[in-house]
Amino acid sequence: MIDPLTQQDHRGRLLRAGLPQSEAGQWLDAMESAQLPGPPKADGLESDAKAFGPLIARGRDFCEKMPLKSERSPAEREAGESIVLLMASLCRRFCRAHRESIYRKLTGDYSRLVRVDELAWRAGELWPGLLPGKEEVAREAERMQRDKDGLELHQGIFFSQIFAGRESGRHLLHAMLRPKAESLELLAVFRRDGVADLGRSRAEVRGGAGYVITNNPRFLNAEDDSTNGPQETAIDLVLLHPGVQLGILRGERVEHPRYKGRRVFDSGINLTHLYHGKISYLFYLIRDLGLVNKLFRGLTHEEWEMDAPEETLEKPWMAVVESHAIGGGCQLLLVVDYVIAESGSYFNLPARKEGIIPGAANLRLPRFLGERLAREAILFDKTFYVENPEAARLINEVVPGNEMEQAVQRFVDDASSSGMVSASGNRKALRVQSEPLEVYRRYLAVYCEEQARCHLSGQLIANLETHWSAKNRQL
Repeated sequence: MIDPLTQQDHRGRLLRAGLPQSEAGQWLDAMESAQLPGPPKADGLESDAKAFGPLIARGRDFCEKMPLKSERSPAEREAGESIVLLMASLCRRFCRAHRESIYRKLTGDYSRLVRVDELAWRAGELWPGLLPGKEEVAREAERMQRDKDGLELHQGIFFSQIFAGRESGRHLLHAMLRPKAESLELLAVFRRDGVADLGRSRAEVRGGAGYVITNNPRFLNAEDDSTNGPQETAIDLVLLHPGVQLGILRGERVEHPRYKGRRVFDSGINLTHLYHGKISYLFYLIRDLGLVNKLFRGLTHEEWEMDAPEETLEKPWMAVVESHAIGGGCQLLLVVDYVIAESGSYFNLPARKEGIIPGAANLRLPRFLGERLAREAILFDKTFYVENPEAARLINEVVPGNEMEQAVQRFVDDASSSGMVSASGNRKALRVQSEPLEVYRRYLAVYCEEQARCHLSGQLIANLETHWSAKNRQL
């Protein structure tokens, strides 16, 4: 991000906020002189980390000495913004200069496949200040979203730079498509019993189909940090089960009076949790690189080769849209192979009203709706009712709610009767023209930092209060 302010602007802001003149001046001088000229030296990672980590930690101290973000005076708010901008700029220069060395250090020269969350926490341990540690983020999670000062922004910058590197980005994508350790531990029991109750999600085998059923009834099957892990594990289990030929995504029945006893497919991100600061930045990356990308690309094996064709264990997926598919729910429709929708249901991407980027929908939605309609959906909150002709570009079949069970079973029977031998190969071949892995990597290099900025912006809070009545929502 380009900083529109000069060093003198930042200096004036810090002094007007009442920060100690000598301390603030010394810090600004040190931040201005913290340069990374020319190509990085082979041994420069640790020396630069030791030099720059304490500078960023000092900036965080300044923020901590001010009132909570929502309680600051206008001058204090401006000072806080300047401190966050300056810290982010230094973090970006560090990560950009050393991204290859950083990633090699974290993965043992590409010998280990490390998931996003483990990478983030290990980086925070090795290079404190520059990247936040697990305990720091946990402490900030106790605050309302409006009071967070941008600690997780450094994670967004870090992952943006990792994905900007072709080799490191491709390696991390491969790592996130591996089955989770928990999934491998549960597989034998799942194969024996045909069911795995994971709390917020459930995996079931019925005939040749594997069902993944979302279960967050109080929040209309919305997604949050509590649903991410169970959903991904359930998807892993369906993909790993040798007796399952295809997967089906569906929502459980919910408790809300408006939908009492009805199934809801997916209500998107849990906006109540988001407003109260209970959605982590890593939620977005773990979700999109894990469960969503596994639906689209399947599971990888342990060995990794940079330019090898995609070698994945994958199966076709169907989504059953009942009531609605909002936000993240709509994103799921873009990676499955068939969609059956209940009459009267709808889908949308209310990113404008939420103030965030809707996952990889910006990359994928234009393929289905065309550029113009995709922009209207993402930028101007267009809702698509499934009977609308425009919705037919994303929905394969619309049936009355009382006929849904028969429609799902009919699809399973038809798909299973002809065998699914070629499904995996055809899916891989389709992706060659629709979304090569390299295109997705480049998208993520933009997405990671921009999503972090959206996640921590004041506009997000204003949107939630305006469009969601967030002040009246209780955890």
